[in-house]
Amino acid sequence: MDKALLKEKINQILIEDFELENSELIPEARLYEDLGMDSLDAVDMVVSFEKMFAIRMGKNTELVAIKTLGELQDFILKTIEAQAA
Repeated sequence: MDKALLKEKINQILIEDFELENSELIPEARLYEDLGMDSLDAVDMVVSFEKMFAIRMGKNTELVAIKTLGELQDFILKTIEAQAA
């Protein structure tokens, strides 16, 4: 999947499901501190991304280390590519 398209889809979910502003969604934005996410939001976010991209993320230990939107985007792209192979 094209990284720019992936970014757009991730941002779309964050805007629609978590009421974030597009201007906030920069790669350096920290999920908890800058975007105001909490642990419940993180669970909902994983479910939304799993549905949108038809992937399994929930049991991946790398997921807990993600701190920024850019890291999340890279992780989802890597997960999509790995599960497509």
